[in-house]
Amino acid sequence: MAFYCLLNLIIPFFFVPLNLPTITNNPSLVSLNPGVKPLIVKAERSAVLSGNDRVFLWSSHGSETQPIASITKLMTALVFLDYNPGWETVYKVTADDHVEGGRLNLFLGDQVTVKNLFYTSLVASDNGATLALVHATGLSENDFVSKMNQKARVLGLSQTHFDDPIGLSANNVSTAEEVAKLAKAALSRTEIAKATEQESYEFKTLDDKNIKVDSTDYLLFDPAQNSFQVLGGKTGYTDQAGYCFVGRFQDKEGRMVISVVLNAGGKNERFLETKNLVNWIFNSYNW
Repeated sequence: MAFYCLLNLIIPFFFVPLNLPTITNNPSLVSLNPGVKPLIVKAERSAVLSGNDRVFLWSSHGSETQPIASITKLMTALVFLDYNPGWETVYKVTADDHVEGGRLNLFLGDQVTVKNLFYTSLVASDNGATLALVHATGLSENDFVSKMNQKARVLGLSQTHFDDPIGLSANNVSTAEEVAKLAKAALSRTEIAKATEQESYEFKTLDDKNIKVDSTDYLLFDPAQNSFQVLGGKTGYTDQAGYCFVGRFQDKEGRMVISVVLNAGGKNERFLETKNLVNWIFNSYNW
């Protein structure tokens, strides 16, 4: 018995450096197919959570904290849904909604519905629209961020912390494993899942100005024939966080996973690494 206990302690040290999978929580539920070759994931941190939220099928430095940039907006959307003033509520963009960084889609004086703000925030990862969404709840930014941290605790995300609702702060931190759990909670909400599945979103302001925003999730536009379906996700980038992406995927057998890569080598590399990792998971495991 002591020998097997010692073996359980030693094996993980051999697995992680070789980029072999670390299975946690309940390994009896899954099994690797025979002859599976190790996968090299170059992103600094990564994790893959099974769709039933019970098993991490992959974790490479998955418990290490780092900034998560605009992945923050998944938590913002979750908290917003608790304080939604109504999808058709009209909001007028003010100077308080202006944020440096990122493409501007809404401008001072634009009048839009709360639904427009919600979709622009999640589809285009628009910082100003996200801040306007927060202001539309009637909560102060400090109170809203406090609600975000409270929800993190409720979800059991003990290593996750937020300083702002948009992700520009380097103090918005989490781990790859906890980002997967956050995405699991967020994408289980139909409103968030539907928004993050959109390749683009078009609407009119109240004065008939046409606005179209495109998704930052390039996997939605991927022409390659993948063995899986993209079921929403969220990108993130700052100098401190690097290029990040979390997405939910389903294979032809109906199995779902949530994949996270943090601090990948570049804007496109985060998607290429995600594709390789998700394909590897679906081809390598039985569960």
